[in-house]
Amino acid sequence: MKSPPLFTALLEALEQLPGIGKKSAERIGFYLLNNREVGENLSQALRTALDNLGHCRICGNITEGEVCKICSSPSRDKTVICVVETPMDIYAIEKTGIYNGLYHVLGALISPLDGKGPEDINIDGLLKRIEGVKEIILAIKPSTEGDATSMYLAEILKKKGVSVSRLARGLPVGSELELTDPLTIINAIKNRSRL
Repeated sequence: MKSPPLFTALLEALEQLPGIGKKSAERIGFYLLNNREVGENLSQALRTALDNLGHCRICGNITEGEVCKICSSPSRDKTVICVVETPMDIYAIEKTGIYNGLYHVLGALISPLDGKGPEDINIDGLLKRIEGVKEIILAIKPSTEGDATSMYLAEILKKKGVSVSRLARGLPVGSELELTDPLTIINAIKNRSRL
């Protein structure tokens, strides 16, 4: 059975979202059509967000104004900047409630295979912000691209006299040692702490 073109267009749009495959798109599409109020609310919220949200001109976080609430907060520690790949990483760190410094979003990672070099990520914006900063924390994912980006940034920042640290790596809570990849085990052993 062939779907109406408008429904097919809806499914194709849903499939562009991360983690949404064909089956999930169908399930969501049918749900929205059968629950029109939910669909209307989603449509309105999406339109409002797209019209009113942008990126902070200082750090790159998502914001309603020119500057995000973190950058404009007088209670944040302005001597520490945590460097992340995306605004989503900021949300993950903020949920912990343990960090009170500033952030900087790179927007991407160095990835020669994807045609992304240092000039394609927001390094210049970070370098403009380091006056008075005592520490830069690199909270970049442990991958080939993440490691390349971290090493590149560390080299530049150390030349500028800024202390650079990186999030510790190790075993996730509740993980089985025999199911853990060797690199994670190596990092867990190297970054072990005394009890």
